[in-house]
Amino acid sequence: MNTSQFQSNSNLGILGGGQLGKMLLVEAGKLGMHVAVMDPSPSAPCASSSGRFIVGDIQDYDAVIEFGRDLDVLTVEIEHVNVDALESLQADGVAVHPDPAILRVIQNKAGQKDFYRSRGLPTVDYRRFDSLVEIDRSTLTFPIVWKAATGGYDGRGVSVLRSEKDMDGLPDVPGYLETYLGRSRELAVIVGRNVAGEAAVFPPVEMDFHPVANLVEMIHCPADIPDEIGVDAERIGIAIANKLKLVGVLAIELFYTADGELFVNESAPRPHNSGHLTIEGNMTSQYAQHLRAILGLPLGDTSIRTPSAMINLVGAKGHTGSPVYNGLAEVMAEPGVFVHLYGKAETRPFRKMGHVTVVGTDEVEIRAKAQFVRETLTITA
Repeated sequence: MNTSQFQSNSNLGILGGGQLGKMLLVEAGKLGMHVAVMDPSPSAPCASSSGRFIVGDIQDYDAVIEFGRDLDVLTVEIEHVNVDALESLQADGVAVHPDPAILRVIQNKAGQKDFYRSRGLPTVDYRRFDSLVEIDRSTLTFPIVWKAATGGYDGRGVSVLRSEKDMDGLPDVPGYLETYLGRSRELAVIVGRNVAGEAAVFPPVEMDFHPVANLVEMIHCPADIPDEIGVDAERIGIAIANKLKLVGVLAIELFYTADGELFVNESAPRPHNSGHLTIEGNMTSQYAQHLRAILGLPLGDTSIRTPSAMINLVGAKGHTGSPVYNGLAEVMAEPGVFVHLYGKAETRPFRKMGHVTVVGTDEVEIRAKAQFVRETLTITA
């Protein structure tokens, strides 16, 4: 697409109609674009806000081909899509971003680890296996981390094994065992990269995880880390984006150890939970950046507009059904608090139902307000 000319009637499609797609639609609307979305659920968050919403299986070859054949540009909001279909559409002239070859790497987390290791990128020591029977338990040092190679998402497919007994209930699927880093912290950076190979990286954020569900509870920006660690994290993020030849945005999760080392955990070639706070907190949001990159527009300024924190709103334990948002009015009455509800029809325990971003100039005040949100706004059925 010629960067000096832009046509808002270009046919853009998104595979996946969840909350990430919904926030992409907001930015696409600012460009006057009408976007087609396909998702298997008729009540997906994008269903009520896309220009054309198709109920279909994003992992089905024929469904993806039918959806994408008349598009100019096709992107994804989740990696779990039919890559064979994307390759066929790309061969027929549809601009597919991220490239299907990238999705093949990302879909398999063990393959991701191989990619990082083979290209000299720092990643935690690991050993792959196709079946649990291949593992000689006598050689293991506990605790150790088990991860499924495929299918893991939002905390699923990961388990810290503290003894050999913990292995007995694991599913017998391909995966890998990874060295346990103990009390390491987790950071994330998001890189935008366009067709010309120009890249812009968002400042690192720090993620706090739920101790049981392994879901991100809160994210802080800027991360409380030494400047040199921030520079190194950004360097690693740009290196991965360049080695993948990415077009779009790429989120990279990193472990930051007590010894001051950084290790790549995993990556996602799409907008990411760790970047929600860029909507209010940065000059350009991750969603706007993704569209800029895939539509051939100039990359935006990624600098911090204001310090911020993001709180994930998840369904309360023991509650399944139509969501009830308790404490919403109290939270919305607070200045500097921005509520995003995804419009999901059903809440389930630990299901992501929305997020809240808190902004301000004082880090202590931001953290206090974020804690108030966590304690006040709950989602029950």
